[in-house]
Amino acid sequence: MRKWLERRFALTPQGAGDTMKAILASFLVSLSAYAPACLLLLVIDDFVLGHHRPAAFYIVLSIVILVVILILMFIEYDSMYNTTYRESANLRIEIADRLNRLPLSYFSRHDMSDLTQTIMSDVEAIEHAMSHSIPKFVAFFFYFPLLAVMLIGYNWKLGLIVIVPIALGYGLIALSKRVQIRMNKKYYLQLRKNSESFQEAIENAQEIRSFGLNKTLRSGLNAQMEESEKLHLLSEITSAIPLLLSNIVMQLSLALVIIVGINMMINGEISILVLIAYIIAALKIKEAVDTISENVSELYYLDARIERINDIRSAEVQEGQDTEISSCDISLQDVTFAYNEDTPVLNGVTFEAKQDEVTALVGVSGCGKTSILRLISRLYDYDGGTITIDGKDIQGISTNSLFKKVSIVFQDVTLFNTSVMENIRLGDKNASDAQVMEAARLAGCDEFISKLPEGYDTKIGENGITLSGGERQRLSIARAFLKDAPIVILDEIAAALDVENEKKIQDSLNQLIAGKTVIIISHRLKSVEHVNKIVVIDAGKVEASGTHEELLDTSPTYQKLVKNATLAEQFMY
Repeated sequence: MRKWLERRFALTPQGAGDTMKAILASFLVSLSAYAPACLLLLVIDDFVLGHHRPAAFYIVLSIVILVVILILMFIEYDSMYNTTYRESANLRIEIADRLNRLPLSYFSRHDMSDLTQTIMSDVEAIEHAMSHSIPKFVAFFFYFPLLAVMLIGYNWKLGLIVIVPIALGYGLIALSKRVQIRMNKKYYLQLRKNSESFQEAIENAQEIRSFGLNKTLRSGLNAQMEESEKLHLLSEITSAIPLLLSNIVMQLSLALVIIVGINMMINGEISILVLIAYIIAALKIKEAVDTISENVSELYYLDARIERINDIRSAEVQEGQDTEISSCDISLQDVTFAYNEDTPVLNGVTFEAKQDEVTALVGVSGCGKTSILRLISRLYDYDGGTITIDGKDIQGISTNSLFKKVSIVFQDVTLFNTSVMENIRLGDKNASDAQVMEAARLAGCDEFISKLPEGYDTKIGENGITLSGGERQRLSIARAFLKDAPIVILDEIAAALDVENEKKIQDSLNQLIAGKTVIIISHRLKSVEHVNKIVVIDAGKVEASGTHEELLDTSPTYQKLVKNATLAEQFMY
């Protein structure tokens, strides 16, 4: 049963175990609810049928029943609520850990707001179901058959009258399951779409305003909200109608027990005590089923959320063994890669990047340069061929081992809403303040940092919003300098820098490349003329490689790049 709970409700093993305890507690609480009714029947037996028991018997029995019910209710509360909060924390940690092990390619195919909603709102929905629905729902399927056997066994006519309408009513809800799940999933997906659209609108507020798209955007968002309201209404209707019909059918149970039971009592088939017992049983079962019916709709609503969590769990993670890397020579042999099956990006790329050398990748935009860097750093996994470091295939190396050896600076910089000091310290969490400041100096950051209100302690806003593009880029470079890894990957680091700051970065870089493997992408060909090797990428393949002078003689693509770069430098507005 534990495994079934894990699969059905996307629980962790501990959460499934705690839920089993909650189910047992709910089952016992449901049974204990009949204890006061049994006490009432004893009282009726005394006063109506003439049996007499001492008052002390009722006092002691009442106290025992009260204590047992209170203890069981306390156990149920603890197992349903307190353990639920632990499970929600465990589930979020498990999902976050899984996401941490997924390749970057997974995130390129999924919206960030969607993943955020999974961690927050989807887990919250499961948390609510654990504390309100799941234990009572599952416990009912143990409790109801037990009562059915007892009721039918004592008097099969009255037993069937109590059980059959209840079973038929719940059957109506079960038959509507597929429709309810389908409508709830549509509503769920529409809410996700709304969330993505609002996040996109907030992130691109500057572009939306500058291009006068406010009205268009507002109109689109309003249309999405109206659509979600329609789907919400339909999902509520598809849940309410089966509940209403089942409630009508189940109400027959009590009415039929009274009518048939009175007739049987008049005919001498049963006593008034038996009639009252079956009326109480019908009331209690109807009360339990009403609660379960409401919970069923919540469980149907969970299906889309559970499916989303299980998608993350089933996504292929990057495997590999912790490996010691000594030499940092990098070799690519016939590497192929595509972001999706219909759009190949790399088609048999082969070249080497040696330690203690700078290798530059050049080519027109979209030729696959950045993709190569992502594969080397294992942010993505290649489809075919091999990439080796120190002669070892990187797909067999754990990402922890590989990332320790690689410093990456991409063109798109990500900073955090904390101090300048802590943003740079991400390169090495154990670095001292002095080491952070030295890395900042080498990256050309100290000049603008000294002008900030609180210097290195200045908070820079979400993604460094208070800084210029060039300042943000230099902080990212400072991280790489602080990490001081033997493999340095630089992707268009000068794109947001002016000429003076680019010169400072290049001077600093020259101090750091000794004994390291450096791979760089730059559209400013002047900045890579003197590197050890230039690899020319064209349409996902290596067209040529060599020094600047060699490529001017042998590579038509490189000749064209140099010509275009010269024309761009000569252009005047």
